[in-house]
Amino acid sequence: MRLSLTLLSAFLFSLFLSAQNKPWQGKFETIDNLIAPPNSYRSASGAPGKDYWQQRANYNIKAQLNETNNTLSGEETITYFNNSPDNLTYVWIMLEQNVNKKGNEDFGGINNNLKDSITSRKMQFLTRAINFPAGYTIKYVKDGAGKDIKTLVNNTMMKVKLNTPLKSGESTVINIGWSYHITDRSMFLLSREGYEYFPEDDNTVYLLAHWFPRMAVYSDTEGWQNQQFQKLGEFALEFGDYNVEITVAADHIVAATGALQNSENVLTKKQRKRLKEASKSYNKPVMIITKEEAITNEKTKSKKQKTWKFKAENVRDFAFASSRKFLWDAQNVKLPSNNVMAMSFYPKEGLPVWKEESTKAIMHALEVYSEATFDYPYPVCISVNTSNIGMEFPMISFNGGRPKNGEMTKNAKSRMIGTIIHEVGHNWFPMIVSSDERKWMWMDEGLNTFLHQRTVAERYPDFNSVTPATIVPFMSGDKNILRPIMTNSDNELFSQFGMNFYVKPTVGLQMLRNSIMGKELFDEAFKEYANRWKYKHPNPADLFRTLEDASAVDLDWFYRGWFFTTDHVDMELSNVKWFKIFEENKNIEDQQKTSQTKIASNGNNANSAANDFSNGPEIINMIETPDKDYGGFLSRLNESSIREQLSGKNLYEVTIKNIGGLVMPVTIEWVFTDGTKEIDQLPAQVWRRNEYEIQHTFIKNKEVAKVNLDPNFEFADTNTANNSFPKVNTDSEFDSFKKAQSKN
Repeated sequence: MRLSLTLLSAFLFSLFLSAQNKPWQGKFETIDNLIAPPNSYRSASGAPGKDYWQQRANYNIKAQLNETNNTLSGEETITYFNNSPDNLTYVWIMLEQNVNKKGNEDFGGINNNLKDSITSRKMQFLTRAINFPAGYTIKYVKDGAGKDIKTLVNNTMMKVKLNTPLKSGESTVINIGWSYHITDRSMFLLSREGYEYFPEDDNTVYLLAHWFPRMAVYSDTEGWQNQQFQKLGEFALEFGDYNVEITVAADHIVAATGALQNSENVLTKKQRKRLKEASKSYNKPVMIITKEEAITNEKTKSKKQKTWKFKAENVRDFAFASSRKFLWDAQNVKLPSNNVMAMSFYPKEGLPVWKEESTKAIMHALEVYSEATFDYPYPVCISVNTSNIGMEFPMISFNGGRPKNGEMTKNAKSRMIGTIIHEVGHNWFPMIVSSDERKWMWMDEGLNTFLHQRTVAERYPDFNSVTPATIVPFMSGDKNILRPIMTNSDNELFSQFGMNFYVKPTVGLQMLRNSIMGKELFDEAFKEYANRWKYKHPNPADLFRTLEDASAVDLDWFYRGWFFTTDHVDMELSNVKWFKIFEENKNIEDQQKTSQTKIASNGNNANSAANDFSNGPEIINMIETPDKDYGGFLSRLNESSIREQLSGKNLYEVTIKNIGGLVMPVTIEWVFTDGTKEIDQLPAQVWRRNEYEIQHTFIKNKEVAKVNLDPNFEFADTNTANNSFPKVNTDSEFDSFKKAQSKN
């Protein structure tokens, strides 16, 4: 492109002046320097590359629950497949139960502040005044030939030094014997598993998770993910097939990851018949175990034992719950490509709400998430009731929310249902789209909360759900302590990880879907990401690249601001100027009015900022275009036609300032003098050449009474007081004080 020397000089001078005002921050530059470069493992499109690989681990486990002393013991055989291009001389195995050993880092170290009137429970969190024999006892580690393997335990990680190097493309067998004391959940802060004791009937509900030694992830971007488990950052796990045998008291009912393989050995004929009925029930749950039967079980305390056998294919983890207290209901959910048994297990203390709502919530989550991503692929989906928790595992989740004396407020019920939907939703993120939770909590919690809130909004419209307004107080917070979303899981403050890793990514995705990309483009791209990385290990760059690749929308500006900074949105509608074109051929009366306005506009106050539209429009002359302005063009514009098109029209020059630093699209609402309204939208790219202030001209047939920015509150603007013109006068604190005094 060639510019005339005069035009080029003027252009460069304007850029020079602009550059002198405020520094350029590169808000629209690519984020290539912030994310890992593409390679043959992970392509520039965001898809797995031609050389992508990941490890695999299959498990055969036999475990026994001892209810007398609350211990779990087991033996497992791991078949580990080395699909990497590397030869491995050792592997890392996770021992998360060791986090509960006294002296290991846990949340006692995070909330370590003593104060007056502290509760005994909080004191227990801080001091471990009552010690607990937590952590694994590793009985043996052997190879497939039965030979001992040397190990080195470092807190929650165990290094297994292989007797023979594991070559690329080969597999190895590791046998481990272990036991541990199950945690009393009431004694530990943020306890994701353990047991809950019910003193009234002297019974226990066991929630067994990260209960067996598990293979750590070895990946192309991380090598060994052997970061210590510190409770906040959760898990990174490999996919595999599981065959699990769980031996419990004969009157216990077990809910677990996978399909039950021996129902004839552990269920009565009546229970099996009901389960068959449930498989054909699509409208309501069928009770497999009733309240009366559960109460009878509570009283038996059988000394005999039963072994429950489960099989799960292509999952990254296995969890189970066991108790004689359980009621059990189930129904079938029909998806386009799969039938799923939705099931709920709960003690009588969960009645009546859990019977009424839990399985229904599972169904809603299965339907909405499947539509947004891919059909739920597993045979069962289970919700287990417990206290003070919401925790997810493949095909099963542990969910809090319990009525008091059979009653539950609307807010409490909405929280309970929201928890069930959220934890069921984790089956997609990260149980199938398997991101590294220990490193990037937002990749599973944020994406899952986004679909969780969409489910609530669509299926429970009378419940409160997250909107951009939800994030405003957090975004307005102290920048000295705020951290970007792109912060590793364990490095976030305990007081704000919920807003930063759950809510802020959710609002960001809502903005993309509702206001930036549009629902059709976003849904297409989001579904592409989910399907590309199904049963694989995506990183943030893979998500960022896929959303752009599948939509043809440049989003680097959004990622840079929303994910990598703590900037906030605060747009100020700084000024609106009203203009009309001067016309010579009006009638005498209009000509006199126009002349007076034109003269007034050229007076001493012509360039001062107007506070409203009461002075009328500023009249501007539209002169003939000189030939030199056309350069080498021989054609000429039809000047009279342009005048005719603008005759009687209102021109409004809008000035908007970026106060908060975060660029966003601009939505402008025009309120006309006749009471009607109109919306104009400008893309975020209007800020490319000036990141601090923009001006834009609009033509309107009607006269405008008021102009508003972001009228539907789509972009979490932290200060709506500066979003209107004419400006809304707000009293100072002193004026408000004086008015209050005068009223008194």
